Amino acid sequence: MSERVVVTIQHPAHVHFFRHAIDELRERGYDVRVFVRERALVSELLERYGIAHQQVAGPAQSALGLLSVQPRYEYEILRRVRRLEPAAIVGIGEPAVAHAASVVDGEGILFTDTEHAALQNAVSLPLADRLYTPTAFWDDYGRHHRRYPGYHELAYLHPDRFAPDPAGLAGVGDERPLVVIRLVSWTAAHDVGRSGLADLEQVIDGLERFGATVRVTAEGRLAPTLEARRLATAPDRIHDLLARADLFLGEGATMAIESALLGTPALYVSGLRAGVLEELEGRYRLLRWLSDGARPDDVLAHARELLRTRESTWARRRRRVLEETVDTTDVIVGAVEDAVRDGRSTEPAAPAVPEVVRR
Repeated sequence: MSERVVVTIQHPAHVHFFRHAIDELRERGYDVRVFVRERALVSELLERYGIAHQQVAGPAQSALGLLSVQPRYEYEILRRVRRLEPAAIVGIGEPAVAHAASVVDGEGILFTDTEHAALQNAVSLPLADRLYTPTAFWDDYGRHHRRYPGYHELAYLHPDRFAPDPAGLAGVGDERPLVVIRLVSWTAAHDVGRSGLADLEQVIDGLERFGATVRVTAEGRLAPTLEARRLATAPDRIHDLLARADLFLGEGATMAIESALLGTPALYVSGLRAGVLEELEGRYRLLRWLSDGARPDDVLAHARELLRTRESTWARRRRRVLEETVDTTDVIVGAVEDAVRDGRSTEPAAPAVPEVVRR
């Protein structure tokens, strides 16, 4: 009988993070079960990638809505885990993983790169059997915490996993420079009280006067004056779009990191910081951060400077990142196989990648 592994998914970014590892583990003979708390695009992405899954809780429409959805989700995960008795339970910063693993003879494996998810981290990360974070992660969780040189996004954007295909992108022609703007809904628990871009119409007007073609992706409604610029890009083509762009400007940290790793300069406007963002800005200079109070004139000045920089500069900086990091899918698969092999050993297993001292 093959070893069972449970993967939990709560966000579209989790689909991208785990999808290659799920395929590889299944190819290696593992019985991988995928459980989902529904959110916009999650099931659609899983279906597009041909990943069998079960929805165990509905969507949360707001940060407060999580208070009612999360208990149901945790209960359903626990009920299924007790029945399946998996050798490993895997998730991203997910309390249900740590809690369910504590009642079965299986290893709870968590990944995270988000320091500011303080409440979620407090009730999950210390309880995990194994915690994996990028080297740039600020916090330290002790003996069960392993670091790897890389980023979540390199689980699916590493050149061994992804080659951009700019052909056939709906709503995108040959115009250059192309600026992709991303607006988020600010409904996650760690987003309460946060905001991002202000005076967006003024920013877009300034970019278009500079000669840029501006396209907007958004989680919610747009003002009528901006709706004509909305891009209805298929969710499995968003990384082709980011690779095609000449500048990413937005509030979403994940898309900012994705753009940077694809060699597209990212101008990230938000009150949220993280170690991985600081590393991409300070060490690799592929990302620039502005606070959520940045004036439109400041945003435009930075955007124009980034657009004037030669493409060869971004390509060179991207090469350096790839030379100094790993394919994160290899880390995920290695973490699961270590856990399955070692079980609940009293001594921690060797990390899936060598321990790396924070730079």
